[in-house]
This record gives sequence, structure tokens and C-alpha cells, in this order.
Amino acid sequence: MEAFLISAGLVAVAEIGDKTQLLAMILASRYRRPVPIILGILVATLANHALAAWAGAAVAVWLGPDAMRWILGVLFLVMAGWCLIPDKEDEGPKVAGAAGAFVATAIAFFLVEIGDKTQIATVGLAARFNDLVAVTAGTTLGMMIANVPAVLFGDVLARRVPLKLVRASAAAAFVVLGVLVLLKVDMGLLS
Repeated sequence: MEAFLISAGLVAVAEIGDKTQLLAMILASRYRRPVPIILGILVATLANHALAAWAGAAVAVWLGPDAMRWILGVLFLVMAGWCLIPDKEDEGPKVAGAAGAFVATAIAFFLVEIGDKTQIATVGLAARFNDLVAVTAGTTLGMMIANVPAVLFGDVLARRVPLKLVRASAAAAFVVLGVLVLLKVDMGLLS
């Protein structure tokens, strides 16, 4: 449960103001069909994050616990810095006009997530917790928590949520996680 909750929380906060959230708002305004867009986000995120979690777990076994602790600690600190860099609307693939809302969303989200901070966080979380299902489910839930409101209420949210504060909160969460990993603090002690 710990891997699931930490994964969901980190990704939900880190995703606010991210290019995929901007993409969700653009798709919602273009297609005006929230259900297929939300389902496209879900399918794309499950596929992308399952692959990322598998890669993270495989790397963890290959490198061993001591090397992974240092790599993960530094990775989470780098993720903190990355969270502070705002994304731009024009990043990512352009959506084909003829594609339906579901197909366009699934393809666009899968491609935009490649190499994104949430995918890299998924790799790190899977390596840290060695629980593919819990991490994939948690990071996917985090993506849905951040992106479903963007699809449903994008215009209102963009005007009212201070993105600098959200980015700083996400960065702080990654710093805490990175320091805890480097100091060998068992996350179970904190819950």
C-alpha cells in the first residue's frame, strides 16, 4: 500500500502544470468529449507506466541495492529540479484532426509521456519499492487525479491554481524522497 500511495501522491502533484495536463486541456477544448479523452489518458498511462515500472524493477535487480540507493536518491533530487521548470503548451506531438478523441488522446499521451518526469519517476519508484503493480497503479492514479479535472474543468483551473506553488510542492516532495533514500530511511517508519 505504501508504494501505491507514495506513487500516486508524487505523480499527482508533479503532474500539475505538466505538458500532459496542458495536452488534456487542449484535447478537451478540441473534441469536447470528456469520456473518450479520459479513457485515452488511462490506457496510455497504464501502458507507458507499466513499461517504465518494469524497466525500473529490472534495473534495480541488475545493479543491486547499494548502487540503486545512490542512483535513486540523486534521481529524485534531479526530479525536484525538473519539477521547477515550467512546461510549454507547444511541446509534444500534434494531434491528427481525423483521429477520434480516444485514439488521438491515447497516442498523444503515450508519446508525450516518453522521457517525461512522471515516467522517469515511475522507473525510480518501481526500483525503490520493487512492486510493479502498486507503482503502476499508483502513478496511473496520480496521472488521472491531475488530468481528469483538467479535462473537465481546464479553463477554471488554469486561472485559479498557482502553478509556481504546485511546482514547488512537487519539487519539495521529490527532495524529501531523495534525501530519505540517500539516508536509508525506511518509508514504512513514516506511515
